[in-house]
Amino acid sequence: MTRRIVRTGIQLGLLVLIIVFTLLILDTKLELLPAVIHDRLPAHHPGLVITDVTVTTCSALNIFSSCKLDSDLWHRIEKDLYLGTGWTSSAYLHVQRKKEEDLLPEDSIVIDLRMGRLDPGAGTDKKWESRPAGIWLLRTDRSRTGDPQKVITSLDVLFGADAADPRPGWEVKDTPLLLDTKSEARLSIRRGHSIKVERPTPRIRKDGRFKIMQVSDLHLSTGLGKCREPVPPMDDESKCEADPRTLEFIDKMLDEEKPDMVVLSGDQVNGETAPDAETAIFKFAEIFIKYRVPYAVIFGNHDDEGNLDRSETMEIMQQLPYSLSEPGPVDVDGVGNYIIEVLGRASSTHSALTLYLLDTHSYSPDERQYHGYDWLKPNQVEWFKSSSQRLQKSHREYTHIHMNLAFIHIPLPEYRNPNNWYQGSWVEAPTAPLYNSGFKDALVNENVLVVSCGHDHANDYCMLEQNAEEQPSLWMCYAGGAGFGGYGGYGGYVRRVRFFDIDMNSARIMTYKRLEYGDTRSRIDEMMIVDGGKVVRAS
Repeated sequence: MTRRIVRTGIQLGLLVLIIVFTLLILDTKLELLPAVIHDRLPAHHPGLVITDVTVTTCSALNIFSSCKLDSDLWHRIEKDLYLGTGWTSSAYLHVQRKKEEDLLPEDSIVIDLRMGRLDPGAGTDKKWESRPAGIWLLRTDRSRTGDPQKVITSLDVLFGADAADPRPGWEVKDTPLLLDTKSEARLSIRRGHSIKVERPTPRIRKDGRFKIMQVSDLHLSTGLGKCREPVPPMDDESKCEADPRTLEFIDKMLDEEKPDMVVLSGDQVNGETAPDAETAIFKFAEIFIKYRVPYAVIFGNHDDEGNLDRSETMEIMQQLPYSLSEPGPVDVDGVGNYIIEVLGRASSTHSALTLYLLDTHSYSPDERQYHGYDWLKPNQVEWFKSSSQRLQKSHREYTHIHMNLAFIHIPLPEYRNPNNWYQGSWVEAPTAPLYNSGFKDALVNENVLVVSCGHDHANDYCMLEQNAEEQPSLWMCYAGGAGFGGYGGYGGYVRRVRFFDIDMNSARIMTYKRLEYGDTRSRIDEMMIVDGGKVVRAS
């Protein structure tokens, strides 16, 4: 009897140990997953300064290792420096920070930060302090900080050799952290306090013109990315870096075409290859900021497949210079249902153009009945109609003919009708939703002249419903795919972008495309689609 009790006690003790060991392993493994929690970014509170920085590493094979430090002293930036590629190891950046008014005489403030194996202070009177991952800190006490705008007040982590940080006051360090990983984790630092980002006001130029550049399906990655089916073909496609080539194309179009505004119509980020979506977002934002051109974003089905959901991505977009992006009403389905009013020339306060941008979501919520992609929901259609009707009175106050355009990512069901007249490339079957929620009819009823989408990379046509008895009512266009990180193929498909060149003097809209390769200087399929504020058959 005594032996049985002892044996049972031993078994219970072993069971408890196994449970504890399993929980410890599980907790460690959870840290190794790519960060998806909402507090992934450092909180940029006014008045905070950085007092110390370190990197912690942990291993799933060691139950006593942890990537967590005392949260009362350290703030962890929720980005695994290995980007989830280290199955048995992970690393995180931690910072200590204090409010300036809480600093003690003995506290040190970080005034510079560098990466490398060698002491940057060697041979000088400056004392640099070593930290893990090749970080060197230069710190000083509060009384010797000098210019407060030179003090480091925040840190972030970005990835890849092409990492950029377009936020005012931020700079990406040239040298990555010294870690055994291919992620090339780089520190981005901000000096001084945050700068308020002003929202630009798009306006018709003095000559009465306004040009919109529509860019779709960039499919940017975290890092350089790999090209898919580049044109011209390459013997070794691994030598083709997708993101640099894509962004070079966009840069060239901005330089040559000088658009007044850019609409990014979805799949800016390739979720499968962007474990840190912020890095991908910053790369395209930097180019538009460089040219000081306002830009607006709607989401595609891949934008939230990385570590950020739509709301988190929109929050980032709203904090960037020249961004017009908005989340839209919280009681309407989707993120990114919003309106941009392009004001008349000079000091006019009246809208000349209204752009409606709507979220077409991702995949069908009812695969059994409606296989494929999602559709605009009834409350989105109602929001669009009520918004349009609410704005009509103010639009009539414009001295010329007011016009409406709309942008979405996934095409409408009406795009797939082969009996309609179209001009441009129809290379792949349109992947429009099988369920028709009636948005096309709503667009016509509210006098929207053009709707343009992305999603199907190798389709770039503009379509008009055939009805010889009636005045045509709506142009339905594709942008064509611009990014090398997304599929191309289809026998030599060349990446492209679409332009809408609008002349408010005659209420006329011309549209055309520009190619990345081949006949790069020409306007492809140029045609007039609106004249006198009315849809016209192509000419």
